[in-house]
Amino acid sequence: MTSSQASANIGVVGLAVMGANLARNLASREGNTVAIYNRSPERTNNLAAAHPEAGFVTTETMQEFADSLQRPRTAIIMVQAGKATDAVIDQLCEVFEPGDIIVDGGNALFDDTIRRERAVRERGLHFVGAGISGGEEGALNGPSIMPGGPAESYETLGPILESIAARAPEDGTPCVTHVGTDGAGHFVKMVHNGIEYADMQLIGEAYDLLRRVGGLEPAQIADMFAEWNRGDLESYLIEITAEVLRHVDPETNAPFVDIIVDRAGMKGTGTWTVQTALSLAVPVSGIGEAVFARGVSGRTAQREAVRPTITSRPEMPVVDESFVEDVRLALYASKVIAYAQGFDLILSGAEEYGWDINPGAVAKIWRAGCIIRARFLNRIADAYGRDPQLQSLIADPYFAGEVAASDAAWRRVVATAAYAGVPAPAFGASLSYYDSLASDRLPAALIQGQRDFFGAHTYGRVDKPGAFHTDWSGDRTERRTDA
Repeated sequence: MTSSQASANIGVVGLAVMGANLARNLASREGNTVAIYNRSPERTNNLAAAHPEAGFVTTETMQEFADSLQRPRTAIIMVQAGKATDAVIDQLCEVFEPGDIIVDGGNALFDDTIRRERAVRERGLHFVGAGISGGEEGALNGPSIMPGGPAESYETLGPILESIAARAPEDGTPCVTHVGTDGAGHFVKMVHNGIEYADMQLIGEAYDLLRRVGGLEPAQIADMFAEWNRGDLESYLIEITAEVLRHVDPETNAPFVDIIVDRAGMKGTGTWTVQTALSLAVPVSGIGEAVFARGVSGRTAQREAVRPTITSRPEMPVVDESFVEDVRLALYASKVIAYAQGFDLILSGAEEYGWDINPGAVAKIWRAGCIIRARFLNRIADAYGRDPQLQSLIADPYFAGEVAASDAAWRRVVATAAYAGVPAPAFGASLSYYDSLASDRLPAALIQGQRDFFGAHTYGRVDKPGAFHTDWSGDRTERRTDA
């Protein structure tokens, strides 16, 4: 194919479900002509045959793929993270020219994206790590997109991504923005997934408490979640939770949730979030407990070994109809904490890696298309609009008031869970985080004293500046170590 035959303004490499749906989404938007390539030509041809309306430009080699694209060439990679992504990048670099753009739309670890961007830049090309959220449906109908990479590449890429992104229901704004340089896009997508873990765990704990303590059936709880979805808790995850709980297994006529094995899977992004937070010393305890809860669910042998050894369990406390509202308020407050921790991590990552990330803009692009889309993302965007230097989402007057209004109910729910022996790790960790921020003094003072005793790690004093050490093995005199 000669350069005069270049007809596509965008290309997609990798045509599994996500890649195929994204290619179809691109092709359905006015102004886009889409070239497609897969290492299996059969998959390429099958997709084109199944969707002739898309007008795909099919290619069977990387060179054909490159020749089919208008300059600056722009290709979106939708292949498995890791070595497969590196291999495709290398192949594209061989056939692309300086100024062309390679976009990784997979769930890559941001460190890998930083490395890849540097290597591709050295070859004169642009590399964009773009987080894409919304699953298979979002890829087809409109995802939330979080592209990083050089700002220059967004001049070409931006209009294409805006054409396929979800639209915020409030104002029709495309749910995509240039997040920042090199790995910023994949970093923000990673944190998005971490918040998603916390959100799902919190919803699961609310369901478990309503069922085991409240004595409600799944269909009744489904009705409650549907009602909650008309208020402050309105979100995609609350919406689908009602659908799952209402579903009845056609084979057994039992509630669908009762025939699912209680072992939750993980694909790694939640773990990456917690590991990254630990490396940056950012407390994401609610997100962390959500990851650990999935881990506990998978420790089947341990659960089976321990269960018979526990001969007595707490009696289930008696609750009244107010318990349902308490759970709703506890869920709302805990969700606020999850988002607060997530945005804290985003801003800490931006400071560490030199990214100019606008947290309000991130909140806005999460309003539609993505898994954690929720009504109160508008409130989060407003909070950062009022104060771009906001230290914590909970310090914003609106969210401070909302959490304070939920305080008593939140504590009753966590206490009831403990008395009932019903695990609520994310509820409890979120409340503890809130109490830690609210405390005038933390036991960290004692810990620092212990560290100085056994390791001479020094400590600060509340009454004067400097670092100090006490001679614990001698006469216990104090000396300043930084003078």
